Amino acid sequence: MSILDNIISNTRAEVAQRREQTPVSRLEKYPLFDRTPLRAANYLRAPGKLGIIAEVKRQSPSKGIINADFDAPEVARGYEAAGASCISVLTDQKYFGGSLTDLSRVKAAVQLPVLRKDFIISEYQITEAKAIGADIILLIAAALPPATVASLARFAQQLGLSVLLEVHTLEELQQNLHPEVDLIGVNNRDLHSFEISVKHSLQLAPHIPAQFLRVSESGLTNYEVVPALKQAGYEGFLIGETFMRERDPGLALATYSQELRKALSNAQTVAL
Repeated sequence: MSILDNIISNTRAEVAQRREQTPVSRLEKYPLFDRTPLRAANYLRAPGKLGIIAEVKRQSPSKGIINADFDAPEVARGYEAAGASCISVLTDQKYFGGSLTDLSRVKAAVQLPVLRKDFIISEYQITEAKAIGADIILLIAAALPPATVASLARFAQQLGLSVLLEVHTLEELQQNLHPEVDLIGVNNRDLHSFEISVKHSLQLAPHIPAQFLRVSESGLTNYEVVPALKQAGYEGFLIGETFMRERDPGLALATYSQELRKALSNAQTVAL
């Protein structure tokens, strides 16, 4: 079994356990369940913003411990102050060290859309996501059949949540161009081999229809790759490890953003 297969197997077991402990009927009574979620596209396209989705992340299967000693709300506030468009929060505990509590605490700390970054395989998790404060959910094409992607995206849409569909290959993209999806994210990291190449985003860009907001994920350590991605039509950039490895992730984002703005300005000057 691949790491992805192991993660999905573990997710099924954990979801079954949580469903027993906290049924849907109880989730629907959570205070945050009745709110109107923030629309991700509005914030990613906001004037003056760079479209950065800054991630709160402790560890990963490929990198191990990234940053084990931080306060999630404090990091999120730092990201917001540094100009992030959205906040991504890992909620998988076993493989990424995250938690549902991390997300709910982050939601209470910022005024930005919050993405639940997890391996979502059921409507229960989507209901759970809204109940704890998420505005966006992630669906991973590599982990789900196209019909399941469509049904889960439809369910999320009914709850008012934005849907970020993650793909890695042209086949995954072409099989999952569902109207219920809002954003298409190209993961530059192969979830089976964990190799990274930003070329994946550039290669798939021409195949992503205009109605989907394009997001490039992973491997954006160097801000100098972003101008080419913007030119290819990407409006969102999910970045986590680059910031979380620093003592002050918010300051790291502020520095990255400053250098990126210079790079974008230089790119425009060259184009002229």
